[in-house]
Formats: sequence, C-alpha cells, structure tokens
Amino acid sequence: MEIRIHHIVGVALALGSLLLPGTASVISYAGNTRAPETTEMIDILATEARLRDHLKMLTVDIGERSVLVPLNLQKTANYIRGFYEEIGVEARLEPYGYRAFEVANVVAEVRFSPNPAKRILIGAHYDSVAGTVGADDNASAVAVQLETARQVMALKGSKDLDLAVVFASFALEEPPAYGTRYMGSRVYAEQARRRNERIDAMICLEMVGYACPEPGCQSYPFPLMFFGYPKEGNFIGIVGNFDSRGLARNIFDSFQKNPKLPAIKLTVPFNGWIMPAVRLSDHASFWGEGFKAVMITDSAFYRNPHYHLPTDRMNTLDFRFMAELVESLATFLAQQR
Repeated sequence: MEIRIHHIVGVALALGSLLLPGTASVISYAGNTRAPETTEMIDILATEARLRDHLKMLTVDIGERSVLVPLNLQKTANYIRGFYEEIGVEARLEPYGYRAFEVANVVAEVRFSPNPAKRILIGAHYDSVAGTVGADDNASAVAVQLETARQVMALKGSKDLDLAVVFASFALEEPPAYGTRYMGSRVYAEQARRRNERIDAMICLEMVGYACPEPGCQSYPFPLMFFGYPKEGNFIGIVGNFDSRGLARNIFDSFQKNPKLPAIKLTVPFNGWIMPAVRLSDHASFWGEGFKAVMITDSAFYRNPHYHLPTDRMNTLDFRFMAELVESLATFLAQQR
C-alpha cells in the first residue's frame, strides 16, 4: 500500500499536519514479496542466540547505561570495541568530554576495496535513560548493529562489493544529553562535516526489538493514525527526510525481499520538523549536517509500553524479529555494488 500525502493534503492540513503539495511525502507498506525459492542469507537461529547474549551483557551484566553511571558507559564502549576486535575488525574510541567525565563513540569500519565507491554508516546509541537498563532503548539496536557487522565480515569473504561500512556506536542520546552538543551522534556528524568525511548514507538503528501481534497495540504520530495503517506492531519502520527519499526507497525495496519482516516507509519534508516525533534519534544529527540519513525503528513509544520505564527489559523483546532485521540489513548491504 502506498499513499502520496500530497493527494490528501487538504485533509492533512485540516488535521494540522502542515504537509505541502510540493513535498510529495510518501508512506509505503511492504508485505510478503520474497520469491518462494529465495533462501535466508544468515543463520537465523544462531543470530537469535547471539542477540540474546548481547542483550544479557548490556542489560543484565552491565545494566543501566545512563550518565548517572559513567562506569557502565565505559564498560559498554569497551564491550563494543572488544566485539569488533573479536570478529577481526579494527575499532577505535573517539572520546569527548561530558561535564565532569569523558565518554566515547566507538567506531569501526569494514572496507571491501581500497577505495570504495560507496560508504555507508550504521549507527546506534548505546546509552539508556536513567532508571532503566534500556533493553529495547537501545540495547536492541546495538545488538543488531553488532550482528550486522558480523554478517558484513562474512560478506567480505564471499561478495565482491565496492563498499565500505562504518559502524558507529554513539555514547549519549538520552536526556539530559538529548538535543545538546553532547549527543554522540551530533559530535560525530559535526566532526564528519568539518573533516569532509564521505558518508553516502547513514542508517540509524533506534529501538528495534519490540513487536506486538495484537490488533490495536500499534499507534502512530498525528496525523498518520487516520491513514489506515496496520493496527498490529509486527513491522519495522523506515523514516527519512525528503533529501533521503532515494535511500529510504532503496532500503524499503530491499527489505521487501524478506517476507518475515514487513516494512513501512515514511518520508517527511522539512527535516521532520512538522512531525517532531520522527526526529527523536541520531539520524536527525546527520540531517542537520546535510547527510542522507534514515531511521530504522520499531516505532518506540507508539508500540512499546515499556518505553523509558524500568520494565524495558530483555524478556519483553522479540529476538526473532531482531534476527530478521539483521537478515534484511545484510541483504541490503549485499546489493551495494
């Protein structure tokens, strides 16, 4: 299903959405479109088990990863860097100051050729809000990021791609750092712009582990609840700004090859300012610096009742859902030639 918002702009304006005819925002829904003979790229069961291991480390062994527990932020950064080194990827810490202590973004890069024609950054913040271990927000995204890196290394041995994939785990995204110069993604994006770093696409992973099959469990930001979207929360969302609509379309089209993970695509004009809820993660830092970026999400508080609560624990997550996202991301990256 695809709806072009400029066809219903009169209704949207009446509802206060402020979408303009010339912006041609597009919302799409993809279901089961993979050919029956297509096989999975990854071992789903093994990936599911490894995702559980990451969640246990991040949310049980380490626990709360907020600015109130700086030592746990350091432990998380070291865990992420150690994982990359374990799978044979060189990783570095990029430290910066936050108030009275230091935090660090963790950056790793996999190159398929000496001078790749395309460079894609996959990012996720690894902190949690105070008072919660942040299983969905955002340990789920870090786990998917790490297992996607594992699959990229497997592709390196079997695919001839003209590509570099950067994995950036951002130190701070949650309040009180949110919206300030201390956000890890803002630090990275601003530095990338100053040093003229090539970033052809940024994919932000934000809360990607919660699914709910019950009708009525899924809600939407205004005015999307009027547009007939699924009432079940069994899909992954792809959100981009107008400059990133080609990137969002490419990801969306690729994700359709995985019938086990339906996708919805939303493209918003004006860098999402008319629908502030779509700006609430690290992709907005890259939009602000003029990079093409999308957010991939389970829709956060529009689906997950444990958002920013102590109940956001790993036993609430759907690990098969997360493993299918790793599959879809690996499929997308394998197509970059």
